[in-house]
Amino acid sequence: MSGGLTPRGEETLVRLASWMPFAQAQELLEDLVGIQVSKATARRATLATGEAQLSVCEGEVERLKQEVPQAPGGADKQLLSADGAMVHLVGGEWAEVKTLVMGEVTRTKRGEVCTQQISSFSRLADAEHFAEAALVETHRRGLERAAEACAVQDGAEWLQGLVDHHRADALRILDFAHAASAVSDIGEAVRGAGGRLPTSWLEGVLHRLKHQGPARVLTHLARVVARYPSEASQEKLPYLQKRETHLQYPTYQEAGWPIGSGSVESANKGVVEARLKGAGMRLPSTERQSHAGAPQRGLQSAVERDMGDVSDASTSAAHESAAGREPTAADQRLLDPRLLGSTRVPAVSSTCSCCHLTDSC
Repeated sequence: MSGGLTPRGEETLVRLASWMPFAQAQELLEDLVGIQVSKATARRATLATGEAQLSVCEGEVERLKQEVPQAPGGADKQLLSADGAMVHLVGGEWAEVKTLVMGEVTRTKRGEVCTQQISSFSRLADAEHFAEAALVETHRRGLERAAEACAVQDGAEWLQGLVDHHRADALRILDFAHAASAVSDIGEAVRGAGGRLPTSWLEGVLHRLKHQGPARVLTHLARVVARYPSEASQEKLPYLQKRETHLQYPTYQEAGWPIGSGSVESANKGVVEARLKGAGMRLPSTERQSHAGAPQRGLQSAVERDMGDVSDASTSAAHESAAGREPTAADQRLLDPRLLGSTRVPAVSSTCSCCHLTDSC
């Protein structure tokens, strides 16, 4: 225990210091429970807890690799989605904290696709070590025993390696918002090169992509890029063409899969950025990983009390309007390796705008 604190007092301090700068946690602890500690004690207790949590996780990974036990039973239909968030370290260095989100895919009473029981796992690590460390969470959720699984994320290569490592047969889905952004960039590049596109062009292309699939959309984009070439459009078009098999949105929606990675983007903001990007919350790189460990346990007690159903928005708000919206203790408990987080977003209606692409495009 740090500074003569009781286990409960230390837990409270660490949870506060996981959410806010150490000096503010020190002050709030005194205001709430009348315990006085120094800023140095707040920092020392938080880092020590993070290091202990990391040690527990690393030990569990080694046990799982050596014993290869059968995973516990989990949901039959599961989602995994990963992404990275850049955090600013002391001295001006930037580093990427990677986050994996998992959840149970189901439908609401109204038939809308939603993701329930969302949990998150974050680490400051390279892609290879992150994939290995995430075994703690994928095993806990029973991913390997799920009847079906999908991976909704952007097109980064390291994400494909992560899926290969944990569930190679998972259905790969390119987050619709990323696809829409690439299409939008192509349109802007074409206009910049002298091409004249209707004001409703983006709306129409995204409608067709979402409800009819990528074949005719990619053909159309290839034609306009060939006629009005530019460096930007010739970069974005191959990005989409290479991922055509991950753009089958009508098929995904019919099968009851989400097509957006809003859950992991929310986790980036609520689990990572809220703790590691605030004023006075930067740390040297050697301490960043330890500090990243403690906050994730800090979420756990609150989240487990109200872990409810979570509807996962299928696309970002900016592109949904264009494409049409779719349903879419300092004791052992403190060292629990699970990294849980949740985010709530409203259900999305199934209305859709008209498609303005002609059959000749």
